[in-house]
Amino acid sequence: MSAPTGSNASADGQETLHEVIVVGAGFAGIGAAIRLRQAGVECVVLEKSQELGGVWRDNSYPDCGCDVPSALYSYSFAPNPRWSRLFAKQEEIKNYTRDTAEKFGVMNRIRLGHELTEARWSIDKKQWRLQTSAGVFWTRFVVMACGPMHVPVMPRVSGLDTFTGEHFHSSRWNHHYELQGKRVAVIGSGASAIQFVPKIQPLVKNLTLFQRTAPWVLPKLDAPIAPRWQARFAKHPWLQRMFRTLLYLQFELLNASLNFPWMLKRIQAQGVKNIARGVANPAFRSKLIPDYSVGCKRILLSNSWYPALSKPNVTVAPDVVKIEGNQVIASDGSRFEVDAIVFATGFEVANPPIANCIIGQSGLPLAALWKGSPSAYLGTMAQDCPNLFLTFGPNLYTFTSAFVIIEAQLEFIVSAITTARKQKLTQIAVNPERMAKYNAQVQTALQKTVWNSGCTSYFLDKNGRNSTNWPWTTFTMRKQLARFRPQDFVTE
Repeated sequence: MSAPTGSNASADGQETLHEVIVVGAGFAGIGAAIRLRQAGVECVVLEKSQELGGVWRDNSYPDCGCDVPSALYSYSFAPNPRWSRLFAKQEEIKNYTRDTAEKFGVMNRIRLGHELTEARWSIDKKQWRLQTSAGVFWTRFVVMACGPMHVPVMPRVSGLDTFTGEHFHSSRWNHHYELQGKRVAVIGSGASAIQFVPKIQPLVKNLTLFQRTAPWVLPKLDAPIAPRWQARFAKHPWLQRMFRTLLYLQFELLNASLNFPWMLKRIQAQGVKNIARGVANPAFRSKLIPDYSVGCKRILLSNSWYPALSKPNVTVAPDVVKIEGNQVIASDGSRFEVDAIVFATGFEVANPPIANCIIGQSGLPLAALWKGSPSAYLGTMAQDCPNLFLTFGPNLYTFTSAFVIIEAQLEFIVSAITTARKQKLTQIAVNPERMAKYNAQVQTALQKTVWNSGCTSYFLDKNGRNSTNWPWTTFTMRKQLARFRPQDFVTE
């Protein structure tokens, strides 16, 4: 894969001013480039890596795949009739990123090997100055399409520096390390562990899973998609569109059901049955039942998780407290000698690291203004940051496909930029009063949701505030983001 990687310097040596720069070439960034081009707006996409794909490039652990059906986990304007499974695997999803970028002609807009180190707003020029690993860029508008699952969380475990074996985060999987016959510790029982643990369990001598809290894991209705159905989807696109719509409505129903205790009980009953199917020992079963309501944390899907935990070479232990040499010590004092540690400890979701790189009108990093509790207007524009748009911004996450959120935001972003063109606006900024009112409404609505029902999750920021979830339906999200309304903003 290749794309232009030259600097943005013009022939006379002066730095070129771009109308729009997109940071990140994952699904949000590629989607932004496509929709902007369709609207007649050319942009440049800066990508830190030498390859497209975002989270699906970075995560390549065994059996890595999506927990949203592929017909919904894809652009609505770029359906793929050739998905091999209902839930696609990592390599296939990554290839879809590249194929879509090529199909819609935006590959030549991507600059690989351009890592953003600082985005600074110039009050005088009313432009953004982007410092990258490959030079300086100037732009009127910037779209931060950096993704929420970008920087892995590495827990501070006392004594890790004394560990004599191999250790790595699941999103930085060491494919050169041979797990066959090894004693392996897995720290964390979230979305990645659910997938790779059943895959490596048959290979290792023994596997110790250290979990702080047990997750809710529901059955995964996955299956190969027969070639005849792939051919039907290709010949009759309306079939796949209808299937996509049904899946979308199913996720909306799931979100709605989380607001009703009687529906929560029914969903939890399915989770308990899933444990019973995979675990014969009643005492062990009770150890795997979460002590919080389903939905309070991310809901996971697997048919192989519980059978893997039941194997004789697997031990489930409480959370890690320290490491001494090649021994990992759990909170109950039990010790386990291991050869390798895999950290399945997730990402910085509620505290996006990109905020440290964004310097707005005040001259302060956005992270300093947020003080650990990110906020934005419609999850897309932050105070102090004119002409800057965030994808997957604060309080936009809900149980649906990421593409539903991406495409809703892109409608708003493209509308804002094209409106600025038509009305000759040099600056679009958040209205502080409207933003304060909006975020107060979000936080009030969240108090009634399962996400704020008392468990500890990555939805909550370091101040205990829910800076992650969207409390309403995605119908409401799409309506609110359907178009840019200049009267709701401070414009020049």
